[in-house]
Parts: sequence; structure tokens; C-alpha cells
Amino acid sequence: MELAHSLLLNEDALAQITEAKRPVFIFEWLRFLNKVLITVDVKEKQKKLVEQLTGLITCNPGPPTRKLLAKNLATLYSIGDTFTVFQTLDKCNDIIRNKDDTPAYLPTKLAAVACVGAFYERMGRMLGSSFPETINNLLKALKSAESQGRSEILLSLQKVLSGLGSAAASCHRDVYKNARSLLTDRSMAVRCAVAKCLLELQAEAVFMWTAELENVATLCFKALEGSTYGVRVAVSKLLGTVMASALTPKQAAVMRQNVKRATLEEVLELMSTGFLRGGSGFLKSGGEMLKGGASVSREVRVGVTQAYVVFVTTLGGQWLERNFATFLSHVLELVAHPRATQTHVEAVYSRRCVSFALRATLGGLLGEKAQIAAAKEICQAISKQMRAVGKEENWGEISRFRALQSKYAAFFWFVFVCFLKTVGSPSTSCCTRPCVAPPPGLLETVSSVLLHPSMAARLAAAWCLRCVAVALPYQLTPLLERCAERINSLKSSPEAVSGYSFALAALLGGVHQCPLGIPHSKGKMVVSIAEDLLRSAAQNSRLSLHRTQAGWLLLGALMTLGSSLVRYHLPKMLLLWRNVFPRSQKELEAEKARGDSFTWQVTLEGRAGALCGNPNPLASLNPQDLHSDLPAFYGSEYHFLTQRKSRRKSAGNAMVRLRLYDILALLPPKTYEGSFSALLRELVAEFTLTDNSANTTTSLLRSLCHYDDSVLMGSWLQETDHKSIEDQVTHLCAFTSRVWSTFCFFKSSDWKMVHFVRACVQGLAENKSTLGLEEVRKSALALVMGALDNPNPILRCAAGEALGRMAQVVGEATFIASMAQHSFDKLKSARDVVSRTGHSLALGCLHRYVGGIGSGQHLKTSVSILLALAQDGTSHEVQTWALHSLALIVDSSGPMYRGYVEPTLSLVLTLLLTVPPSHTEVHQCLGRCLGALITTVGPELQGNSNSATISTIRSSCLVGCAIMQDHSDSLVQAAAISCLQQLHMFAPRHVNLSGLVPCLCVHLCSSHLLLRRAAVACLRQLVQREAAEVCEYAMSLAKKNGDNLNITETGLEGVLFGMLDRETDRKLCSDIHDTLGHMLCSLAVEKLSHWLKLCKDVLAAKAGGAVAFEVEKEEEDSEKKDEMDDDTMFTGLGEDDKSKPSVAPRWVTRVFAADCLCRIIHLCENADKNHFDLAAARSDLLVLHLSDLIRMAFMAATDHSDQLRMAGLQALEDIIKKFASVPEPEFPGHVILEQYQANVGAALRPAFSPDTPSDITAKACQVCSAWIGSGVVSDLNDLRRVHNLLVSSLDKVQAGKSSSSQLYSESATTMEKLAVLKAWAEVPGSGPFPTSEDEEEDVGDEGDVLPPDSLIMLVQPELPSLSRLWLAALRDYALLTLPAEFASQLPPEGGAFYTPETIDTARLHYRTSWAPILHAVALWLSNTDFGALGGPEEPQPAPTNTGATMGPAGQVFPQGPPTPNKSHDELVKDRMHLLLGVSIEFLCFPRPEEPIERVMSCLKALCTLFESPRARKHIAEDQLLAVELLNVLHRLLLTRDPPSIQLQVTAVVQEAIRAAHDHLEQLRSAEEAGESAGALGEGGEAGELQPGKSLVFAAMELLVFLLVRHLPRVSARAADSPGHLPSKPQQLSEHGNRLVAAALSILAELPALCSPAGSMTILPTVLFLICGVLRETAVRTLDGSVPLPVPAALQGIKAIITSPLGRVEKTQQQWTSLVRSSLASVLEYSQPDESRPSTDEVSMLTAITLFLVSASAELVGVTPLQNGCMERFRNALNSSDPAVRDSGRCYQLLLSVFQHSSRALSTPYIHALAPLLVEKLRAAEHARPRTHAELQALQEGVKVLEGLAALGEEQNRVQLLALLVPTLISYLLDENAFSTAPPASKGLHEFALQNLMRIGPLYPAAFKTVIGAAPELKTRLENAIRANQASSKAKATARQAQPTVQATPTIKLKTTFF
Repeated sequence: MELAHSLLLNEDALAQITEAKRPVFIFEWLRFLNKVLITVDVKEKQKKLVEQLTGLITCNPGPPTRKLLAKNLATLYSIGDTFTVFQTLDKCNDIIRNKDDTPAYLPTKLAAVACVGAFYERMGRMLGSSFPETINNLLKALKSAESQGRSEILLSLQKVLSGLGSAAASCHRDVYKNARSLLTDRSMAVRCAVAKCLLELQAEAVFMWTAELENVATLCFKALEGSTYGVRVAVSKLLGTVMASALTPKQAAVMRQNVKRATLEEVLELMSTGFLRGGSGFLKSGGEMLKGGASVSREVRVGVTQAYVVFVTTLGGQWLERNFATFLSHVLELVAHPRATQTHVEAVYSRRCVSFALRATLGGLLGEKAQIAAAKEICQAISKQMRAVGKEENWGEISRFRALQSKYAAFFWFVFVCFLKTVGSPSTSCCTRPCVAPPPGLLETVSSVLLHPSMAARLAAAWCLRCVAVALPYQLTPLLERCAERINSLKSSPEAVSGYSFALAALLGGVHQCPLGIPHSKGKMVVSIAEDLLRSAAQNSRLSLHRTQAGWLLLGALMTLGSSLVRYHLPKMLLLWRNVFPRSQKELEAEKARGDSFTWQVTLEGRAGALCGNPNPLASLNPQDLHSDLPAFYGSEYHFLTQRKSRRKSAGNAMVRLRLYDILALLPPKTYEGSFSALLRELVAEFTLTDNSANTTTSLLRSLCHYDDSVLMGSWLQETDHKSIEDQVTHLCAFTSRVWSTFCFFKSSDWKMVHFVRACVQGLAENKSTLGLEEVRKSALALVMGALDNPNPILRCAAGEALGRMAQVVGEATFIASMAQHSFDKLKSARDVVSRTGHSLALGCLHRYVGGIGSGQHLKTSVSILLALAQDGTSHEVQTWALHSLALIVDSSGPMYRGYVEPTLSLVLTLLLTVPPSHTEVHQCLGRCLGALITTVGPELQGNSNSATISTIRSSCLVGCAIMQDHSDSLVQAAAISCLQQLHMFAPRHVNLSGLVPCLCVHLCSSHLLLRRAAVACLRQLVQREAAEVCEYAMSLAKKNGDNLNITETGLEGVLFGMLDRETDRKLCSDIHDTLGHMLCSLAVEKLSHWLKLCKDVLAAKAGGAVAFEVEKEEEDSEKKDEMDDDTMFTGLGEDDKSKPSVAPRWVTRVFAADCLCRIIHLCENADKNHFDLAAARSDLLVLHLSDLIRMAFMAATDHSDQLRMAGLQALEDIIKKFASVPEPEFPGHVILEQYQANVGAALRPAFSPDTPSDITAKACQVCSAWIGSGVVSDLNDLRRVHNLLVSSLDKVQAGKSSSSQLYSESATTMEKLAVLKAWAEVPGSGPFPTSEDEEEDVGDEGDVLPPDSLIMLVQPELPSLSRLWLAALRDYALLTLPAEFASQLPPEGGAFYTPETIDTARLHYRTSWAPILHAVALWLSNTDFGALGGPEEPQPAPTNTGATMGPAGQVFPQGPPTPNKSHDELVKDRMHLLLGVSIEFLCFPRPEEPIERVMSCLKALCTLFESPRARKHIAEDQLLAVELLNVLHRLLLTRDPPSIQLQVTAVVQEAIRAAHDHLEQLRSAEEAGESAGALGEGGEAGELQPGKSLVFAAMELLVFLLVRHLPRVSARAADSPGHLPSKPQQLSEHGNRLVAAALSILAELPALCSPAGSMTILPTVLFLICGVLRETAVRTLDGSVPLPVPAALQGIKAIITSPLGRVEKTQQQWTSLVRSSLASVLEYSQPDESRPSTDEVSMLTAITLFLVSASAELVGVTPLQNGCMERFRNALNSSDPAVRDSGRCYQLLLSVFQHSSRALSTPYIHALAPLLVEKLRAAEHARPRTHAELQALQEGVKVLEGLAALGEEQNRVQLLALLVPTLISYLLDENAFSTAPPASKGLHEFALQNLMRIGPLYPAAFKTVIGAAPELKTRLENAIRANQASSKAKATARQAQPTVQATPTIKLKTTFF
């Protein structure tokens, strides 16, 4: 392929390759030429290029090649010289004139036609006056051409007209006359081409939408008859555009000619002719009407419906707003016309067409406000017609009334569609509230139709009410109440009973879509209504049927409310179910002998209703009694149905059977095992239509066929935008066996049997079962094999599926081989299309379900046969089925197909280049084959180009994709995109994004859903890796072709946001969300301003009509002015596309934009902390956009849509949390968020209004607590604005469970109340509660300045009520967390904030709220001594009617049995158990999904609780409780890794240990006089610690786990293990250091909890761990700092050595040996070792010193230890390591040993180490210090000598000073050397001089003696003193001579005031 990449065609290379590969080579050259022509200078080689290109015209090029050839020729002439263009044009015309009509010459002629079209399209008027001849030539050729030629000529004419524009006006009529007759051509491709040509023609040909308007319309109607989907789309576009042009002609055309404009009524009348009469002429249609007339072709009706949509869309949203009343009246007249409602089916389809037209226009063109206005208009129309209905009923004109009935039913489907589109997309499953209230009069109007005599109207009205309730959840409860009231008051009206029961059922069915639900009492109300209706049904025969239907309908709807409600009414329902069925066989027999038809109708209706209500409870409740009771009366009903054959034909009986089958499918098969044989007979009878052969209009056959077979069945129409109306064209013709009966080889019901076999075999395959006996297998195989030859394609597909499933179920190689061989033989011998297609699909299905391994032996034969069939050009249907089967084989074979890839790929390319584009199914299957081949080769495709085979395969795949990309069919283009997507996945660097991305961007605006889906799916994959490149290529396309695309400066992301407004397909919207999400993650931080502006534009949109939104006011004003000018200028003349305003983004898109805003904030946080630092503000940081963030969050939080409000509040909370600590650089002490206090308050205030839903208020409370606790506000008065909102919300909590205006379920109330309490609980988390004394203190003079504890002042007034409510909530939570076996302990009337009916959902709300409440209660109890300091008393329950207890302020508390007043100690104990119980239950096993914050809150609450003396005492007294707590904390450490949790756990453990220690000290002090005082503490006399009862043992377990977890080498067991390898000491993280240090500090406190004997039990372990941690953590760090565990270990050693345990006689010896062993271990660890080169010798020396200083001489004075200690000091003094040598710490430690109070300990060290010290100090005379560290070390050493001098006795003073003074004098410098000495040396000189001058007066006699003995020392000292005095005098003189200069004041005072 690389040889083809040259400017001129490489003819040598072309001649060398085989004939079969030449077309591919030529196409690849043309592709390359198309890319490079516009970038190079071609003038030098133009002549040769023209020769080569024109030569290719006569080489029989295929469709893609001739298209590309024509494009290149046109491009070449447009950029190069044009002097030969007319010669080329004449040559093409000559070819077209050629009379040779043979098939061999056809490709040449078509290539010439394509070239002519490309010339005129590209060059247009540059070709001069040659166009008349060309057009005439094309028109002559059109008359004699075959179908493919006609199609190509018409497309070429379209291009000619496009290029010439108005210049070709003289030829317009000729083109029109020749083309119009072809609109009814038998070839669908020709019809499409004519429609496109005429669409281009009408842009300039005025006569088409003036004089010829009616003729064009009639032609379009005729063209729609028998049309395909593609024809309908093309013709409807032509018809709609022509009609729009007639109504609002273009200004240019109007100015050129005196045009008479058509009126709207005339245009609509013309279009209605097609809808009502089809393509028939006037006379014919009139005759048909006289005769009663045949119905209009469904194809015509569907096409005209699409034309209506095109018509309105072309005119635009503003036109629709102005003319909606007329348009609505027109479409309603359409659907009410007698010709549209001749049969019930026709009426249904007509209504569906009009519904589609309304949904597509109202939903796509109007904004939300305009849609509401449209809903009002519809309501007015309904009211008007309902008044007419009332008059008709009163006048008694029954016949006319019946004629109107279908019209009213249609009305309500319109209301449903319009209102759903008003409140949001119908595909959205969540409840929303985009408007504050429904349009005025809507509910009254809809409710009035519930009394309509037509059931269809009543049903539609009920459905509309359901949509209103789902969209506006606050309307749900009032609507239920209203309907219940009306049904009770109008029980005597059949219509009222039916209509209002429909409405109640519909409303109940919508409850699951409303998250807040309905009050439980409404369910009880509905049950009572249903029961009353059923019990009173027999009282009035006129109402029996209606009441029976209504009662069971309500019970069935009630089941959708879930098991929580059904559980309470199950006994009553079971009773009703039992009463409706025969109770015994005897009663069943008696029932058969009585009753008339009406009685049986009522009976069957009741049983059908009873069965309808059963599936839900069976699925949800499934109790044992249900399964034991229900099968009994199901069985009786089943026997009744099987025996009552005479009544099987009734509709009621059919419904009962259907419902019974549903029930049996849900029941366990064992419950009706004895009836299997009879049941199977019934099922076979159903499938074979034994009793009712007319039941053949519906089937599940299509849905049971594989999704991938849609290309064979045409079911891809379900994936188009027109699927709701295209159904009626394909539905019945696919499923009516009467149409097929003349072609079938079987009786008419055999296709049902294939359906049956197919379903059975699929069920067996999914359940891993077998097919059973050989007879069954043979019968099924015979039936299926026969169906493979059936003329109906769907039946053949089903048969192929069944065959594959059978092979899968049987699984025998011989069986599979026999089936495959049968198909092989058939395909070799058969020549008819049906057999070839059916058996080729059978081969594919065999491979699909058996797999590549199971069918590998048949692979070669299957591939060879299918490849041969795929080349059968005589039948494109055979090609389609063969290629589809081949794709199935490639997919299922996987790597086994690798050997067949090259021949298959060669065939695919050949067919792509030769098959005419009109055979789209073949091209679609070729695309599937290509995609399967790419998957088979897979990662091999990314191999380098050195591999010729892989390179060829890759190039072939790219060529195939390019051919399909240029195809005109959207499905083929989608297949090309899918193939390129796969190629990009396997070989990304070989896919050219610069060509692919612009193509995808163009497809985003396609009118075909599948193409948009494919484009977005591909973009979704691309942006995951190359988001920046994708956006860049999209913007480059926008700059080139911005006028033709929707891409603006917002880029590709703006287009995707716009698509979210228009698209309703869930898969497409999901992919758009993912694509934008990936782009956001990759680009948002880098292009922050761009993304924030994008979100701002979307959120700032006002939900209006078709009015474009602009954020800035100036732009709004200028736009309004422009729109006014446009209206003035073009009134009635139409508008240019650019002047049409766009619809504002809808609420769903705005919610997504708000979510994007939150994601941007989190992305910036993770990317760079500077985004939240205003001082470091750069060009594009998030903090610079804070005002925009606040504004966007405010706009969202104050919107009308509940979901948008939630998203806005979430964004506001994120902003508060992220920016709360960002300081304001210009105002120190303030934060940047302070200036937005008013915005935050204004955003929160609407959420606390009385009518706000509970979830919004709950979220707002969360934001309030975040704002108050953030510390942003410095003014207490400002803070009160938000605080008052929380205060007001507290009223709802204190109102109790029952509220008269309750709109939502009790669970919603629980959620809201708990959210309020949680918000209040989070406020005091920032500081301690004040006590009663603190309350009386004055705030101070600073009034408005917020003191640190002023947040508590906000909470303090509410504490009396809050504390009670918090405690009540905790009690509820404690009860709700009980296991299921303790459910009997739950209060039957519920808790403080939940009801027993909503207990399941309430648990979820309590789970999210309890932790902050627990922490707040712990704070309150800790600071008020458990309520003793003015705290609230425990509320006393009193018996009330509601089962609740009211507190002083109206608070509600759980009801309990009457108890006497409890003492404070009892209250303390109860509260203590409550808090500890809740905490321990949660910490025992927190769920993995529990957030860390909840665990932290619980641990902090425990810490806070330990601050209370009462709590400490309680826990210390109950040691088992403390042990349990520590065991739970140990388990928590095992399951949770976050360092913050582990640190908090250690804090709790430390508090527990200290509480126990304090309690033990109290006991010891109380029993000091007693003999048993010494035995107090754990271990007693024996020293034994019992696991499970010992607090010390539990603590040791937990601490050892912590230490070994972070320092594994501490464990002796790990060190001794065979697999252990010695490793270097490890560096801990900061959290690890803190954690280990905390563990050591706790560890050191444990011996104090034990008795002396007990301490001796744990002391070895404690000392071993402390020494081990010291060894592991005493390592040098880069910054020279000491890790936290080291000082903690030293403190622990000191605490243990100095503890009184060492003075206990009984354990003295053991104590001594332990301390000595510990010191020996430390000495060993401090020994220099290769395995520990980074040991910190200074820290180890500190530990040794600690032992020496803290212990007695008897303990550590033994010779081995003494020698070891001296050796360590000696090593430190002699160390060559600068970190040790230059550290003054060694000298300090040495001094502390020398100064020990025990001379017996210090003297040996002085004798051993002092000489070495003096030697080190004197060496500094020659090696003077160079650094400050060396200087400090020398200074510390001198201090040691000074200390020795001070310690010495007077008689030895001279000898000691003789060591010190000469050393100091040696440090002095002479005057000359001092000036040039380094700073460290100077510092040593000054230090020595100061010390000498201080020592002299201190020891005068000895000093004189030493100085006198050495005159040179005296001289040196005197010189130094003189130099120092001279220097001091010079400095003093200079200081006095310096003049005093007064600083100039920075502020000049104004001295003159005149």
C-alpha cells in the first residue's frame, strides 16, 4: 500500500500486482491524492494527473472509486489550471451519450456521471454556459437508464443544481418534469435520489412551492406508498421543506418574483390530505369515501407524520409558539377524522403518529416555559371538548357521541406527551420539579375526564395524573386524597368508580419514582377503599363489574409500594384472594352448573384481578404460609380453566390464563409438580392456537431472536428516532401468519411451534439441562430444519437460533456434525434464495452457540461455502445472509480463524468496491465482518511495518473503513466508526485522529440515532487517552467549516452539552456523560477558565421558551434589539437559520453542569494546592474564579428543579469546605469567603421554606453546619443569619411524628429531622461546651468580634431541647441496630423519629446521622457531668393516644413502660451504657462502605466521654467493659488502615488506661494503711494476668499489634523465623512515628496498673518492646531530627526505672536483673554493626546515660555494664562521624554522668573518660573549628571540664585548673591572626576569653598559681585582654560619633486648615 502513496499513480507498481488487487491499489492512491492535493503545487504535474485520472474513468471503477475519482478531478481543476476542464467535461458527456447499455460499460458511464456532478458542485458557475447541454445530456440518459444509473444521474443532477444555484433557473422546469415521475419508481434507491434532487431544486425553483405545490405534495404521497425507511425520511424531508418554503418563502426569492404566498390553513390542508387519503387522487378518494373507503397506507401516514415534524422544525420554535393553537387544532382534527379511525388499530396508529409529531416538535423546539404554555393550550382544548361531551350526553345523541370517543382518548395521550416533555425527558426515571406548580387548570381539567364514558380517555387521564405526580412529588399525596374522596362520594357512578380507580392505581404505581414516597396512612386508605368496593360489588348488578375491576386494580397497584406496606395487610388480602377462588373441588363442580354470561364475566374479572395482584408479594415477601396457601386455590382455578373449554374464547378467560401463567412462573415448580403434564398440554394448546386460531397478531418471536440478527429482520428500526411510529409499518406484517400462509410449508400455526421450540431450547440451555429422549430431539430437529426453508425471514432467523441452541443443549459431536452436514448438502445443491439464506444462517448459529472449539472441524468447509455464497452477485439477499453468518463464525472462532483472515479480508474489500451502495444490507454485513476480523487479529495489528502480512492486513482494514465512511447509509457509516474504534484500541498510532475526529464531529449533528450513538461511543474511547488532541482537531474543524456545524468557541464539549438537551436515548446520554467526564478529568485543570465558563453558561440559562440565553446583560440587551429588528424586517417572510434562537439548556443538562462544577473543584484540589492559595495566584487558578463558583452554586441552589437545587447545595458545600481556610492576603486575619456571606445565606434560605421537600432541607442543614463550623464568619450577627435557619428547622423536629400537612412518607420526615439534629450536632464539634458558670461571663468589649468559643454560644440556648432530642435519636438508633432475633424488643408504636411501618428505610437515615449526634452527646455529657450542671432531666414517658412522649417544648420521645423517677446515678449509668453500647456495636464490625468520618466521630466521642470523671470512674470500676472496649478497638485496627483512625484508637486506649490508673491510685490511697495495699492491681500476689478479663493483657495485645504492624523486626518470632532476612532499620512516616510514640507512652504506663508481681509478669515484654523500638527507630535522618518514637522510648525507660516497683523487696532481685538486661540490650544495640550503619549513636548514648542517671549504682555499677558504657562513651568521643563528633550532645551526656549524685557511679567514668576529653579539647588548638557545629561541640566539652573543676575538692583545684586554663588559653588568637580568622575560630577565641575572665575571679588563688607557673600563658592572656578592651573602646567611640537622625514620619499632618 505504501507504493500507492505518491502524487502520480505508480503505474509500474500497478502493473506488477495481481488483477484482483489493482482496484484496492487504485483506491488507496485516490485516497492519498485526496489528502495531498490541497497541500501541494500540482501545476507541473497536472497534465499527467489529468491523463491518469481520466484514464481511470474507462477502467470500470466501482462505486467508491468513481466517487473519489470524481472528487479528485474536480479538486484538481479547482486548485490548478482550468484550460482542459471543458475537454474533460466533453469527454464525460460523450461517454454519457454512448448508446452502449451493456452491464460491462455501465461502470464507465456511471463514473462519467459522477465526474460531471463533482465538476459542477466544486466549480459551479466557473464552467460558464455549458450547463444547459450537460443537464439535457443527463436528462436524456435518465430516460433510458436502469435503476442504478437513474439513481446516480439524479444524485449528479443534485450536485449540478447545488453548484449552479440560481444560475440554472432556465433548466429547473426540465429537471422537475423529468424527475417527478421517478418519485414512484419501483427502486427505492431511485426514490431517495429523486427526493434529494428535488430538495436541492426547491431551494431556487419558486414554482415548486407555488404553482406546483399541490402536485409536489401528491407526488410525495405517492412516493411514500410501499416505501422503505430511507425513502420515508428523504421524501418527508422534501415534503416538509417545500411546505415550509410555501408558507415562509426566502426573502431573495420573494424579491425576484411576485410570489403569492400560501396560507397556513392551505398548507396544513394539503398535508392532511396525505395523512387522511394517502397518495390517491381526488376522484379515487371521493369514490372510496362514498363506498366506505379503504384505509390509508401506513407507510404514507408515517411519512406524512415525519413531514409534519420537518415542516415545524424548519419554521422554528418561535413560529411554533405563535401558531401552536392552530397547529394543535389541526393535528387533533386529523386524529379525530373518520378516515383515521376506521378501525381500532388504525385509530391507535393515528394517535401514535400525532403523538410523535407533538413530542418531536414540542419537546425539541420549545423551552420549558413555552412547553408549559403549550400544556395550558392543550388544557383549554380538552376543557372545550369536555363541555361538548357534556352537551352531547345531555342531548342524547349517542351516535355522534361515540364518534367522538376516540378523539378524546387521543387528547389525553397528547396531554401525557406534552406535559412529560414540559417537565423533562420521558426517558428520565427520576422525579424532578422544573416548575413550581402545574399549569393553572391542568389538574381540574384532567380530573374531569376521569368521568368520561370512554375507557381510553379515563386511562389516559390517569396516566397524565401519574406523570404530574412523578414530576411534582408534592402533588402526589393531595391527588391521592382527592381521588379517594371522589371515589367514595361517587360510588354509584360506574364511570367514576372506574376513572378514579384508574387514577389511584396510576398514582400508586408512580410512588416508586418519587424518592420521598407517600404517608403510610394513604396505603391503608387505598386498602379500605378496595375492600369496600369488592364487598359491595354484588349489591348492584349495574356496578358489579366496575367495582370488581376497580377493587382488584387498587390492590394490584398497592403491591408496587413494597413489602413494608403489604406485610401489614397480608392477612386481609389472603382472605380476599381465598374468597374469589373455589375453595374445594366440590365447590368448583357446583360452580360450573350455574350462572349466566354476565355472572361469569364478573367472576372471571375478579379472578384475573386477584391473579394480577399476586406477583409482587410473591417476589418480595415469600413467607412460608404464602407458598402453602396460594397454590391451593391456584390449583382449583387451574383445573377450572382446563376443564371449561367452552369458555376459553372469552377475553376474561384469556386474561385469567395469562395472569395464572405469570403466577406459576414465580412459584417454585415443586408446588405444582403434580400438574406438569396437564400444564404442558395447555401451553402447547396456547402455542398451536388449538382453541382460538385468530389470536395471531402478536408474538415474542422477534425479541427471542439474537440482537445481532437485526440486519436480517430489519429490527434496527427500533434504534432510530422514529421507532415509535415505524413500529406500525413493520409490526403486523412481521407477525401475521395469514399473510404467510400461502408461502408456508406447514399449517398456519407451525411458526408458533417454532417459537415454542425456540423458547424451550433457550430455557434448557440457560439452565444447563438436556433435550431428553431421542424422539423429542428428532421431532424438534425436524420442525426446526423445515422452518429453515420458510419464506419468512423472521421464521428462518428463529429456526437458525433454535438450531444453534439445540446444538448447545445436546452437546454431542455427532449431532452437531449431522446438522452441519445437512446444511452443507443443502447449500451445495439448492439454488433458491430461501434455502441458501436459511442454511447459511444455520451454519453461523451453530458456530455462535457451540463455539470455535466445538465446531472447529467444520470451520474450513463452512468458510469456503460462505465465501462462495458471498460472491453471488445475482442475489444480494444471499450475499447479506452469507456475510452475516461469516461474521458470526469469525466472532465465535477467535484465534482459530487466523488462517482465513487474508482471503476473507480480500473478499470484503472486493465487495466493498463493487457492490452498489443501494444494497445497504450487504455493506452493513461487510462492516460486521470487518469488525470481527479486526477483533480476531487483535493486538497483532500494532506490530511494526517490517511484518509485511500485518502491515497489509492493517492497511486493508483502514481502506475498508474509509470506503464505509464515504457510504451514504448511516448504518454503514456507524459500522465504519465501530471498526475504526476497534482499530484504535489495538493499534492507536495507526489511526489518524486528524481525519477521524472531524468526521465524528460531523456525525454528532446527524439525523440518524445509530450514527450519533456510534460517534459518541468512539469519542468516549478516544478522549480517555487523547482528550487534548481530540478537542484540538474538533476546534480546527470548527474554524474551517464553522457555518455548517454546531461547534462554536465552546468546542466539542459545548456540542456535547447541547446534545444532552436534545437526546432522549439513555445509552447515548450515558456515553455523552462519560465522554464529558473523561474530558473534564484530562483538561479541566489546564483549561480551567474555559470549563468554568461552559458550566456557567449552562447554569445561567433561564428556563424560558425558544430564547437564547446570555449571561452578560449587555449581550442580552443587544440581542433583544437585534431580535426586534429581525421581527420588523422579516415579519411573515421567514428567518435565516442564524437568526433562530436556540432553546435554553434544560434542567437535566444543568444538573449535570452542577455536578461537573463539583468535579472541577475536586480535580483542582488533587492537582495543585495553589488553586486554593490566593497569595500564590497565577494566571488561571481556581481561587481567582471563586466569585463565579459562588454565583453558579447560588443559581443552582435557588432553582425550581429539586435535583438542580440538590446539586447546587452540594456544590456550595464543597466550596465552603475547600475555601474556608483560604486567607485574604490584603486583610490579614480574614478569609476570602467572608465577602460572600450574603450569597451563602440567600442560597440557603429558600431551602427552609415550609413547602420545601425533606431531602432539600436535609441537604441545606448539612451546608448550614458546614458554614457555621468553617470559621469563616468573624461577625456573630452575620453568623446568626444562617444560625436562625437552623433554629427554625428545629421547630419541625419538635412538632412530633404526626403532622396535618404531611405530603411525604414518614421516612422522609425521619430523614429531615435527623438531618437537622445532625447539623446541630456538627456545630459544637469545633469547641467545648461551656458550663453554667461560663454562661454568666460577659463576652467582653469586642462585641462583634467572634471569640473562639462563640459557636457554642449559638448552641447554648437550644441545648435543653437539643440534648433530649439527641438522646432520643441515639436510643432509636440503638434499638434499630438490634439483630433480627431481638425484633420483639422494638417498641410497637415506633421510636421518637420513626414509625414501625417505615422501619427499614429509617435505618438508612439513622445510619448516616448517628455518629455526629453521638459525638455531640458525649461533649454535652462530659461538660455537664452527665447532665448534673443544669442539664435537662430525663423525660418521663406518659401514656398518650399516639404512643409517644411529649417533652416540655413539644419534643417527642420514645414510649416506654411507666418507670419511677430515676436518680442521677441511674441516669448516668443508662446514658453511659447507651453511648458505649452504640459505640462498641458500631466499632465491632463497621461496614466497609462506612466513611472514615463516621468511625472518627465514634472514636472522638469515646475520647470525649473519658474526659468526664463519672465516665472514667464507671469504666474503671467495670473492668470487663474496658476490656471489651479494647478488644473491639483491636479488631478495628485489624480492619481499618487509615492512620487517623489508628491514632485516634491509641488516644482512646490511653484514656482508658489512665482512667484505670486513676481508679487504682484512689484504691491504693484508701488502703495505704492496710496490708493488702501492695497486692492491689492486676496480677495480685501470683502475678497472673487472665486473658479476656485483664485490661493490661488486652492493652498489650493491641499495642504489640500496633508496634509489630509498623516495625515487624521488633517481633522476636519474626526475627527467629527461617525465612527472615536481616534488614536495615526502616524509616517510618510521620503518622507512623506518632503512632509508635503513642503506643510506647501507653506501654510504659501499664506496669503501674499491676501489682508488683503482675508488673514482673509484663515488664520483660514491655522493656523488650521499648528497647526493640529504640533499636529500630534510633536512626539518622537527613535533616538531623530525632524521630518521635526515640524520646517516647526514653521517657518510657525513665518511667519504668524510676517507678516505685524497684523498691519492693519481693521483686527486688527480679527487678535488678530486668534493668541490667535492658541496659545490656541497649549496649548491644548501640554497638557499631554493618547491618545497622545508620544507627543514631547519640540517641543510643542518651538511652545509656538515662540508665546511668536514673538507676542506682548498685544496679548499673557492675563491671561488665560499666565497661560497656565507658566503651560507648569512648567510641562517641573518638568517632570520625561528624554527626557524632561535632554533636555537643555527647559532652552534655558525659557531664550528666560526671555530675551524678553518687560518686561511686561517677568516679570510675571520670577517671576513665576525663583524660580522653582533655586530649580532644587540646587538639582544637591546632585543628581549630571550621563550622558552627564544631564550635558548639568544643564549647560543650569545655563546659564538662568546668563542671569537673567545680566538682573537685579545694586541694585538687589547682590540678583541675591546670587542665582547663591552658586549654582555654590555647584557643586565644593574637591580634593579627584574629582579623583574618574565620567566624568559627573567632567565636572560639571570644568564648575562651569570656570563660577565662569568669574563672579567674571564681577561683583566684588556684588561677594565679596556674598562670604564674607558665609565663607564656600569662602573656598570651594579657594580650588578648588588651586587644579586647581596645576593640570595645573603638566601638563605643564610633557609636557616640554617629549623629542621631530622626526618622521622617510616613504620614504628613495637615497644618493649615483654611
